[in-house]
Amino acid sequence: MNELNFRVATEDDAAQLQQLVESAFRTEDSRKGWTDDLGLSSAFRLDVQEVLAMITKPDSVVLMATNNENTLMGSIGTSKRDANYARLFQLAVDTSQQRGGIGRQVLAYAEDYCQRTWGVTTLGLNTLSSRKQLISWYSRHGYKMTGETTPFPREKFESVVFPSDLCLVEFEKVLGIAPAEQAT
Repeated sequence: MNELNFRVATEDDAAQLQQLVESAFRTEDSRKGWTDDLGLSSAFRLDVQEVLAMITKPDSVVLMATNNENTLMGSIGTSKRDANYARLFQLAVDTSQQRGGIGRQVLAYAEDYCQRTWGVTTLGLNTLSSRKQLISWYSRHGYKMTGETTPFPREKFESVVFPSDLCLVEFEKVLGIAPAEQAT
């Protein structure tokens, strides 16, 4: 497993993060339901200005994971919402490094960062309802579906036809509780 170094992104990292996230979200994957069955990957675009906004927003941090050669391997966005709650978003891993445990390390670091830095007790995140494998992956890492959904932003992808039931499935994880304990 790769040894990762973590740091908070700065404005100078915006272009590199934009490339990583866009590449990770646009990659084709042979595993059904993993990253894309909907044609969404070819339509996904992330503007550098959007990344800059995430980096500079108060109570929001983008965490970067690099290898020992300082090559960006993964990233994740975090946003403190209140004293006890933060959201995670846009977990991305370099396409040449996927399936190697980097996503798990980035997720664990983000959880620790939010708890250590902000003192939050609960994390939330969401993923596409069509991504059954990713839903299972988050479940194995202690995230429980809340039963709530958020509408998918169809307006950002006007050229793509989506299933009518496509939405974002909401998850939460109480920090400090092992995944096996949360399942009970």
